Amino acid sequence: MDHLANHPTTADMQAADAAHHLHPFTDTAALNEKGARIITSAKGVMLRDSEGNDILDAMAGLWCVNIGYGRNELADVASRQMRELPYYNTFFQTSHPPVIALAEKIAALTPGDLNRTFFSCGGSDANDTNIRLVRHYWAALGKPGKRHIIARKNGYHGSAMGSASLGGMAAMHAQGGLPIPDISHIAQPYWYGEGGDLSPEEFGLKAARALAEEIERVGEDNVAAFIAEPVQGAGGVIVPPSTYWPEIQRICDAHEILLIADEVITGFGRTGAWFGAQTYGIRPDIITIAKGLSSGYQPIGGSVLSEHVAAVFAEKGGEFNHGYTYSGHPVAAAVALENLRILEEEGIVDTVARDTGPYLATRWAELGEHPLVGEARISGMMAALELSPDATGRKAFAEAGAAGLICRDHCFAGNLVMRHVGDKMIISPPLVISRAEIDVLIERAHKALDLTMVDLKAQGLMR
Repeated sequence: MDHLANHPTTADMQAADAAHHLHPFTDTAALNEKGARIITSAKGVMLRDSEGNDILDAMAGLWCVNIGYGRNELADVASRQMRELPYYNTFFQTSHPPVIALAEKIAALTPGDLNRTFFSCGGSDANDTNIRLVRHYWAALGKPGKRHIIARKNGYHGSAMGSASLGGMAAMHAQGGLPIPDISHIAQPYWYGEGGDLSPEEFGLKAARALAEEIERVGEDNVAAFIAEPVQGAGGVIVPPSTYWPEIQRICDAHEILLIADEVITGFGRTGAWFGAQTYGIRPDIITIAKGLSSGYQPIGGSVLSEHVAAVFAEKGGEFNHGYTYSGHPVAAAVALENLRILEEEGIVDTVARDTGPYLATRWAELGEHPLVGEARISGMMAALELSPDATGRKAFAEAGAAGLICRDHCFAGNLVMRHVGDKMIISPPLVISRAEIDVLIERAHKALDLTMVDLKAQGLMR
C-alpha cells in the first residue's frame, strides 16, 4: 500500500499503468491514450473506482466471482494457510491436506464418476493439460495414432498455445502461428446467426452432425477427443438448441473418442446447476474447471477425469511427464475449498435455480422487446442480447461490431459492466445478485440500449 500512496490520483495511476503494464486482449495504444479505469475496491456485486463511482459488475470479473466480492472468510482461510504451509509442490510423491480435501470435495460435487482431478493454475493451462492427457491416454492403451482433437469455431478454451488452438477464435489464430497441428474445428450451434431457415431444433441436429462428418473425414482411428463448452461464453453466450447436446453425446458414444466439457465458465452454478453437464444432459469423460472453483479469489483450475480415464493413468500410464509448479497450490486449494463450502452451505446454486435465475430470465426477456434487440437468450446466470438494425429479421449491421462497442461504452458511462462480443451484449453476474440488483442491472442496460439507438441513428448505422 505504501507503493500505491505514491500514485494518489487517478491520472497518476493511469500514467504509471500506461508506462509499465501490458494488458491482455487490449489495443495498448488506444488504452494508453484513454487511460485505464482504476478499480480500487468491491463488495457483493458492486465495484468502486478511483473516482468514487459505484459500478454494477454484470460480468463477475471474468465470469468468475460467483460468491461476490468481499467475502472475508476466504481472506481468513488464505491467511491461515499462508502461515501454516504457504507453498509446497505436488511433484516427487508428495501431497498436502488442502489439495487432498479439495480433490475429494470436487469428486463429491461433480456428476457421474468424475472423481480424479489434475490441478492447474487456471482454465488455459488446464486445457493445455487436456491435450497431453488424452494423447497419453490413448498411447497408454496402445493407440498412439489417436492424437487429433476436434473443437468448435468461435469456441474459447484459453489463450496459451495449446488451449488457443483448441479454441476457434479467428482473431487469435491470426497471431502466433495457431492452431498447432492435429486440431480441427466444426461449426458452432449458433442458431440466431447461422441457422438460416431451419428451426432451432433442426439446426441443433445439423450442427451436432458436423462432428460425425469430421470424425469420418479425419478417421476415427486418429481422433482422440471432442472438446466444447456446454454454453459458449466468450463467443457470445451461444446457448445450443435443445437437440444439440443429446446428438453430440450419441455421436461420441457411437465412436471411440473422449468427450471433454469445458466447464471453466459453466461450472459451479453458472447455469443454475452445479455443472453445465447436468443442465444439458452431457456425460463427459473429462471436464475442465477454473473460475468459479475459487470465485476468482485465487488462481486455480483443473481437469477432472472420469474413472475409466483415470484408471489408465493409475494402472497403465507409467509416468505422466507433465505438471505445473503451482499445481494444487495449498493456499489456492484452501481458498477454493472455502468457496465451495459457501456455495453449498448458503444454497447459492439452488437460489439461482429456483429464484434469481428465473427472475433474471423474466427481466432479460423484457430487454428482448427493445427495438434494437433481435434476440435475448439466457442460461441460468449467463445471457446475451443480439443487437440488430432489424429486430424482427435476425439482420446484422453492415458495420459489424460498431453497435456493440457504442453500447458497451454507454454501459460503462452508466456504471454497468456489460461486455460486448461483436454486436452481442453479454452478462454473467455474480450468482449472489439479488432481485433488487437485477432490477438495477436491467434499468441501466435499458438506458444504454436507448442511448445506443440514438447514436446509431445519428451516425447512419441503423442499416
